[in-house]
Amino acid sequence: MDADRAPIRSGVEVRRAAAAFAQPIRGRGALQLLTSFGPFITACAAMYLVYPISALFSLALAVPTGLLLVRVFIVQHDCGHGSFFISRRANAIVGRVCSLVTMTPFANWARQHNLHHGNWCNLDPHKGADLYSACLTVREYRALSPWRRFLHRLPRHPLIANVLLPPLVFLILYRMPFDTPRHWVRERQSVYLTNAALLAMFSILAVTLGWQRVLMIHLPMMVVASIVGVWLFSLQHRFETARWARQESWNAESASMDGSSWLNLPRILHWLTGNIGFHHIHHLNPRVPNYRLGAAHEAVQLLWPINPLGLLGGLRAPWLTLWDEDGSRLVSFAAARRTG
Repeated sequence: MDADRAPIRSGVEVRRAAAAFAQPIRGRGALQLLTSFGPFITACAAMYLVYPISALFSLALAVPTGLLLVRVFIVQHDCGHGSFFISRRANAIVGRVCSLVTMTPFANWARQHNLHHGNWCNLDPHKGADLYSACLTVREYRALSPWRRFLHRLPRHPLIANVLLPPLVFLILYRMPFDTPRHWVRERQSVYLTNAALLAMFSILAVTLGWQRVLMIHLPMMVVASIVGVWLFSLQHRFETARWARQESWNAESASMDGSSWLNLPRILHWLTGNIGFHHIHHLNPRVPNYRLGAAHEAVQLLWPINPLGLLGGLRAPWLTLWDEDGSRLVSFAAARRTG
């Protein structure tokens, strides 16, 4: 590459480029609300109508309905960042409405999620690190006792972390503020208020339509949405070329561009997942609304080009669980055993 055409690998430049898109557009936000809730409600209605005719067909419809629910969750996610609307009040209202279908307490989840945005791809322990946001090195893993290695490895097995745990998290764990500090009063209240609203809503549906139908429609769609959502979240910082760093060498720009994925999806999947595949841009500036992430990516790509992560790489990503400091790359538990 010619020197005069070399990318400008400057944190200031890329932040400035992303910041140019960190402004909500009222019309586009309103349109996304219509194209998120409209298709989702239509798909739910179709499941309810089809269920008496064919329970299996209704179950099959849970797949597209669950994917549409992921799109609604991204709206809630943006509202939690205050990026979907200019008005803080509008973000809070829409976020709470979304929480009634995602079953995710708005205020509590948003604050917990913002802890992740404070320090990601960081190999040193930090407050707010969860199963998907923290990473042991190979040496740290080998230093554990056999029992503790097993306890560390078990919940990170792809089938457990990405298939079994996600429904339990959204359906059960989010009903309790078990990891919410006592002084987060508003966030703890959001859990209880969301539970009360969900209880009232599902009670009305059960009395009106029958609890079996309600269960067989909302349970499978939540299972689909939670598995897809957690899979997307897990590969946003764990993929073959991801870079993790110690605190002394960590900086937000490099962690965004080299430690967060650009999942290059087909256009329809970008639409369904609210452009969350442009995750490097989201971390570079969480105030960029999801409907502007693609345009922001094009501007930033001129300054700091990165390679995309394809669907095949995304399917391999959940196996990458440890950081190999010698090779400066993520590796699987099996690879760590072989090199040991």
